[in-house]
Amino acid sequence: MDILLVASAFNSLSQRVYAELSDHGHRVDVVLASHGPDAVRAAVAGTRPELIIAPMLKTALPEDIWREHTCLIVHPGPPGDRGPSSLDWAIAEGAAHWGVTVLQAEAAMDAGDIWASAAFPTAPVGKSDLYRNEASDAAVAAVLQAVRRYADGAFKPRPQNDSSLRVVWRDPLRQERRRIDWDHDGTETVLRKLRGADSQPGVLDELLGREVFLHGGHPEDELRGRPGELLATRAGAVCRATRDGAVWIPELRPRKNSGDPAPFKRPATCVLGALDLPESPVPLELPPGRRTFSDIRYRQRGDVGFLTFSFPGGAMSTGQCRRLLAAYRYALTRPTSVLVLGGTRDFFSNGIHLNVIEAAPGPAAESWSNLNAIDDVVEAVLRTTDRLVVAALGGNAAAGGIMLALAADEVWCRTGAVLNPHYRRMGLYGSEYWTHSLPRRVGAVTAERLTTEALPVSARTAAGLGLVDRLVPVPAADFTAEVDRLATELAGAPDLGRRIEAKAAARERDEAVRPLAACREAELTRMHAIFSDPDAPYHALRSAFVRKVPSGSARPLSPAADPLTGGTR
Repeated sequence: MDILLVASAFNSLSQRVYAELSDHGHRVDVVLASHGPDAVRAAVAGTRPELIIAPMLKTALPEDIWREHTCLIVHPGPPGDRGPSSLDWAIAEGAAHWGVTVLQAEAAMDAGDIWASAAFPTAPVGKSDLYRNEASDAAVAAVLQAVRRYADGAFKPRPQNDSSLRVVWRDPLRQERRRIDWDHDGTETVLRKLRGADSQPGVLDELLGREVFLHGGHPEDELRGRPGELLATRAGAVCRATRDGAVWIPELRPRKNSGDPAPFKRPATCVLGALDLPESPVPLELPPGRRTFSDIRYRQRGDVGFLTFSFPGGAMSTGQCRRLLAAYRYALTRPTSVLVLGGTRDFFSNGIHLNVIEAAPGPAAESWSNLNAIDDVVEAVLRTTDRLVVAALGGNAAAGGIMLALAADEVWCRTGAVLNPHYRRMGLYGSEYWTHSLPRRVGAVTAERLTTEALPVSARTAAGLGLVDRLVPVPAADFTAEVDRLATELAGAPDLGRRIEAKAAARERDEAVRPLAACREAELTRMHAIFSDPDAPYHALRSAFVRKVPSGSARPLSPAADPLTGGTR
């Protein structure tokens, strides 16, 4: 079937719907609604779709489009739920379960006939994590069911005026409702408010006389102070006291028109600048039962080491990469035969930290530092020859983050993940030893196609291509436990010693043919030319991406489209 996706942004859900529908044999095109109603009309006229699906839409479809074509809207709420802040309200009200509904577009918002729906548990995580995982799983299931029903032709969608359906309109969840009362709100209330707005829109607050949006929240079980007081810093985050405890806030975003030249999310200490606060480090191996913020952790279970890391948005700054490298070197000192990288739910990595780069006094110099720092991590993985390394992807990965995973001996991936193994949408050639790792796994021809088409692929497609060695078909909440089980099984395999010996011999042979140093030098030469050229597309694309300014053409996205004009990374 020919399907056109209309999306306000080619975000995680839009990409997953695109990839899953493509896997099912449909021909899928994408047009960004942010380019305006005429762009949508042009895309409809040009592609002549049999069905239009809007997986993520912030503006109404043009009336002439939904009157003339069947248009299905993906709403992140259960049947009968209406309004633009559905998932926000689910978290704010502590709903144990929520849902996704696929309904037909009509004049009233979210009031169309229901084609399909699916329920999901609301895990105690941030809204963006929930959206990319449990909600995304439910959305894909509902979309695929709706498409099957539409193709069958016999299904009659359920009207929302059905007397058995309870209709609830939910107003936008505004900052007045999100605001934290530091004197009276307990830690769990503060965490719920922070998690309900972790990606967008954040929680508006005041810190050190500045209005900023707070993004993300983690509990702290030891530090205490006066409610609202800043207590300490750690890995770029700040710790703030609540009425009965404290929370860690990893990121802040200055309010627009505040005079800050970088009004976008960054590590909290980058936004606040120098602070007269103690740095409160914690060991990589946290004691059992500790509840505190730590974006890099190590634990060991028998012959298996687990090095987990979780950076907001999957972005890895220069400092984060250097800390991860130090942690990796520590992990190599431990007596294990298998080392697992990742293994947590949500993002694995999306490569270098574009927000930190954009805010730097010299973005070109920071781009260079960040790239070399992540290359150092990838090289360390590639040169590990005394144990097997597994990259466990519980969620999405892109660009250099995928190349970090490919440096491992095996890549395990949750079936709900979406991979973007390319750089061109940001105007980059790429590094992270991709010219070594990607062709080695998928062949030169497929590597060229993946990096030039610059389109997302599902985990299943990635497995078919050779990017992924093992699919892990479990819900996001069960991923870590399943990775533990599989890694323990791998460590007990009778041929493990032979595999490690063969790996070391292969590294020696590869080094004789083309040393890793030569690969790195060739990639960095290309990248340095891009970074140092002020007219290179990378600088404008990076700025537009970070500042959420529309860029590129209004043409539909398809395998034939220019990969630099899609407006996504």
